[in-house]
Amino acid sequence: MDKNEIILRIQESGHHKIKLAIVDIDGVLRGKYMHKDKFIAALKDGFGFCSVVFGWDMDDVSYENAKVTGWHTGYGDVNAYIDLNTFRTIPWEKNTPLFLADFSNGEENFSVCPRSLLKKIIAESEQMGFAAMFSQEFEWFNYKETSTSVNEKNFSNLQPLTSGMFGYSMLKLSENSEFFQDLFDLLGEFNVPLEGLHTETGPGVTEAAIQYSGILEAADRAVLFKTAAKEIGHKHGIVPSFMAKPSSDLPGCSGHVHQSLWDVDMKTNLFFDEKAKDGMSTIMRSFLAGQLLCLPEILPMFAPTINSYKRLVEGAWAPTTITWGHDNRTTALRPLVGSAKSTRIEHRVVGSDTNSYLAMAACLASGLYGIKHKLELTVEPTNGNGYLDFKNGKLPSNLLEAAIKMKNSTIAKEIFGEAFVDHFTYTREWEWKQFAAAVTDWETKRYFEII
Repeated sequence: MDKNEIILRIQESGHHKIKLAIVDIDGVLRGKYMHKDKFIAALKDGFGFCSVVFGWDMDDVSYENAKVTGWHTGYGDVNAYIDLNTFRTIPWEKNTPLFLADFSNGEENFSVCPRSLLKKIIAESEQMGFAAMFSQEFEWFNYKETSTSVNEKNFSNLQPLTSGMFGYSMLKLSENSEFFQDLFDLLGEFNVPLEGLHTETGPGVTEAAIQYSGILEAADRAVLFKTAAKEIGHKHGIVPSFMAKPSSDLPGCSGHVHQSLWDVDMKTNLFFDEKAKDGMSTIMRSFLAGQLLCLPEILPMFAPTINSYKRLVEGAWAPTTITWGHDNRTTALRPLVGSAKSTRIEHRVVGSDTNSYLAMAACLASGLYGIKHKLELTVEPTNGNGYLDFKNGKLPSNLLEAAIKMKNSTIAKEIFGEAFVDHFTYTREWEWKQFAAAVTDWETKRYFEII
């Protein structure tokens, strides 16, 4: 659909306002309503968006020493450009039109914009003759609460949507049929089509797999999915949470990314080789080798929060070692070699709290690194328990360790650029500082009376 067709559709829709959104460094949608006349004018040269969205954290607290924007720049506007390919209507908001924007236009590229970074990596992939096909799946907890009630309860003793450990429960799907039916149907109308939706192990836990597509569309869908699930949940008196590890007593929530490379004509899955013993092509093996090599160097892009590392623990269905294994759910990377259509790699490190643009950019860039450098897959596959396979090392164990490693990584700077690495790792160190300054419930319970 070209610009004129979209303008015509908007004019005929009867809507006088458009929803526009960009995604910040934490994966949070930031946006506004815009009058249709201003929107149409912005289609030509873009529109100004306050740079503060890359100068503060998820709680709107300004970073102290960010270089790209801050008090030293006056927090001026940065030009955002609307991507017409993201056009959707929001079925639970009277079909209000919605578009995504980013900060790239031609050669212009605002280095810290996650969507712009992904587009840059996609361009490199296409120059190498590859079309990346991706999808993401999410696990998350649902609570019978409201935004008000969770704050009044100080985020504790919340009522889960269901009780008990009901993975793949048809009964629990039926008990909450209106919510689940709305999720599946409305998301489909919103052009975020689901491949599957089911209950997962844990009270109120749900898993959804989004249908695969080109990587940029896949990232758009993933980011919009999380916000849409929250908005649809609100209408049912339900608060979804995409924290990676809401409870120390329960498994965490994944955001696994499935990935494959195809030829530019989308006729051949370049990961599959029917003549190879294991079905894995040379391209797939180099891609996998690159991901293994880069994984500890860019871990914050897959595990971006303090809480992310509470999920990455032994025996909790999330990896801790730098491993791969055929259809092995204890390893970091899980190749699934089937038919010429279905062969892919599942990246199991990614959590539900991730910024999908950054996670997918990291998946693709690290795999391309392996292809560019003609890396051979010298790490043997893990058979059995990946938690006990230390031959290729372990993942960094907390956000500060991971951020420092990425900040000093020549590989990270090579594949993402120094400006992005500098800004992103600073924001992760900032997150650690905010956590380090907080007095937690654990400390109070442990020390208050007895020490």
